[in-house]
Amino acid sequence: MTTRFYHARILPLDDSTELFSGELVIVDGRIAFLGKEGGYTGAADREIDCRGNLLMPGFKNAHTHSGMTFLRSLADDLPLQSWLFDQVFPKEAQLTPDDVYILTKLAIMEYLTSGITMMFDMYFARDSIAAAAIDTGFRTALVGCANDFGGTAQETADEYAKFSKLDPLISYRLGFHAEYTSSEPLMRDLSALVQQLKQPFYTHLNETAAEVESCVAHSGMRTIEYLDSLGLFNYGGGGYHCVHVSEREMDLLQSRNMSVITCPGSNTKLASGVAPVYEYLKRGIPVAIGTDGPASNNCLDFFREMFLTTGLQKLSHGAEAVDAVDVLTMACKNGAYACGFSDCDCLAIGKQADLIMIDLHQPNMQPLNNIEKNIVYSGSKQNVVLTMVAGKVLYERGEFYIGEDPERIYAEANRIIRGMK
Repeated sequence: MTTRFYHARILPLDDSTELFSGELVIVDGRIAFLGKEGGYTGAADREIDCRGNLLMPGFKNAHTHSGMTFLRSLADDLPLQSWLFDQVFPKEAQLTPDDVYILTKLAIMEYLTSGITMMFDMYFARDSIAAAAIDTGFRTALVGCANDFGGTAQETADEYAKFSKLDPLISYRLGFHAEYTSSEPLMRDLSALVQQLKQPFYTHLNETAAEVESCVAHSGMRTIEYLDSLGLFNYGGGGYHCVHVSEREMDLLQSRNMSVITCPGSNTKLASGVAPVYEYLKRGIPVAIGTDGPASNNCLDFFREMFLTTGLQKLSHGAEAVDAVDVLTMACKNGAYACGFSDCDCLAIGKQADLIMIDLHQPNMQPLNNIEKNIVYSGSKQNVVLTMVAGKVLYERGEFYIGEDPERIYAEANRIIRGMK
């Protein structure tokens, strides 16, 4: 299958190529040509006139819990611990793998409307998540979420072996839910697995002050220090949220070559605090962006996350802090790096064709003084007119091409929540 986009503005985000006008050609899921108009002379199965609209890499949602769509607007206006233990966990216990399959598809549909082409998903029933991703054609990195309520190091090892070779769209990363939901024996078992496989490790880190204080109370160390002392970050990895982090912990993140995945929408709604993204960038710590789950956000909208990522930092560090172009790097390249999908981090010949088209012919994108800044500061989901993963169009101008009737997914999601106690 060959697809040619022409009359396009193209933003490769490859660290070297500036925005230019031209065409892009995809052959069998990969970018085969990227250059000036008329430079490609071969035939194409489909030709798309972009009419001056923008092609760019898709956004990478580097932290989410897709199956939590059933909890959207059902457990709101609560602090994290009460939200999690009193509302979320009791209802999650009633979910079946079939439920997670449907609910993940619902989330994927929302991701596509927001220009997201990949998710780094942490949830249970990972077979169901992988099946939903493969069936819809959506790129997905799974991460282990073992904790004291379920999951062992051996099960994590088995999943690593299975999902790492399941499908080109699926990747797997070692991890566990959080320090506060896991015993030290479980963490030591997982650390042994890290040393055996020599793989990076991912988990929720320092999301709330209470979480850190609890860790200090029982271990004498802050959370990142404690987990590092167990050897969990010997081969790098990443932390979700990383809101309440000390200077010493930042040193550890930097020395272990770890990524930080910031989730400003969720952290704002749950009043968890503001992650020190400005300080991370000053230290050269890669920062990616996640929506977190639709129970804590509640919206899976990457434009809102990008605006909050820069806007919240400006309140403390001035209007020049965290430039919009840096945010686009976080949203695309850094997200792919954190998830282990470096083959789709930018637009370049030979890369996977995971891309989006942004409609510039709308009032919020005019005038075209600076397209990159328009995307971050004034862009919205209404500007996403096409989302493509691995060379396949999954969403175009309000229509989904994922082998599913959207109304059936909506009906099933409502049936699931109505059937809960």
